[in-house]
Amino acid sequence: MQRKALLIFSITISLIVGAALPVFLDKWRSVQPAPNQKRQPSLTKGLITLSPDQIRAAKIEIAPVTSGVLLRRLLAPATLKPDPDHLARVAAKVSGVIAEMRVRLGADVLRDETIALIDSREVADAKSEFLAASVNHDLQEQLFQREKGLFEKKIIAEQTFLRAKTLYADARVKFDLARQKLAALDLSETEITDLAQQPINRLQQKAIRAPIAGRVIERLVNIGQPVNAESQIYVLADLSVLEADLAVPIGELAFIRQDQAVTLKLPDGRNASGVISAISSLITPETRTGHVLASFKNLDLSLNPGNVLTAEIALTQTAVKILIPRTALQLIHNQPTVFVRVRDGFEERQIEIGASDENALEVREGLKLGENIVSANSFVLKAEAGKNEMQQGE
Repeated sequence: MQRKALLIFSITISLIVGAALPVFLDKWRSVQPAPNQKRQPSLTKGLITLSPDQIRAAKIEIAPVTSGVLLRRLLAPATLKPDPDHLARVAAKVSGVIAEMRVRLGADVLRDETIALIDSREVADAKSEFLAASVNHDLQEQLFQREKGLFEKKIIAEQTFLRAKTLYADARVKFDLARQKLAALDLSETEITDLAQQPINRLQQKAIRAPIAGRVIERLVNIGQPVNAESQIYVLADLSVLEADLAVPIGELAFIRQDQAVTLKLPDGRNASGVISAISSLITPETRTGHVLASFKNLDLSLNPGNVLTAEIALTQTAVKILIPRTALQLIHNQPTVFVRVRDGFEERQIEIGASDENALEVREGLKLGENIVSANSFVLKAEAGKNEMQQGE
């Protein structure tokens, strides 16, 4: 009895499974792709989603796509030195002995400031001669005016008047010559005028004045040292303007022009702007480079003569419609790719690149002006894209 019941149960189950199997197979086939049909990509393929906190943590920077200019630059070593037009070598101009040195090395001085004193017999003789000539001139002028009045009144003879006139003319010539001699010794008009009030024990002193405003970059003598007219005492430089000597390769000299813009890269990261002031025709045989001089304003005195810095010259400029920074570009599957900011995240975008320079690339296809792209730290998104591909492959 039990065997008969078990047999009936097994036959019933088999009939139920056999009836349901065709329906199940039809549903399974309906969700499988045809053998020659490609699987459609997911709607989120190539889209990377990051939260605002993740974007900040990864220091991802976003910038709009713009047009711009590609630059061909030349980098050259530049040696700074004082501008020759703002350099003064202060000479003694007289023979004597250094009595005072009033400024130290590195001090700033004003134009016409007294920076040294020289005791000189030559100066003392010239001053004494001028004072004597001045006294004689005044005396002869008075006598001439007196004789002129008497002659006009017919009191004295014409011969007496002419003699007084001759003496006065001679005194005037000597006075003018003595004055010119003091001027030749570099005494100012004020110093000459005030000589009559100067103490006798200071007649031998010659004040040396700064011909320009600037800084003392060399001090060449000491107190008590004998000097002559050609001896140099100080070297002054107006450091608000400096000159840079650039060593430019021969092959690049043809691209250098007068008044071309030059940029100096400073150690603290700042830049200083200048212009080409001269192009030398002489070539240095050892280095095969030409000398190019550039002028730089140095109002804050941050540039120091003697420093060797790197100068950058823009040789050519090419305008392009779409320009992106090099830091925005990533190679994914050997294809140049950028990440475009969209509403839901960041989208991979393959592009076609054209010309380039050291910092930027021209984009010929794949981007439009105004679109926002990742301009810095795009490698973070490249890594996220790789993770997504691995997950999709699994």
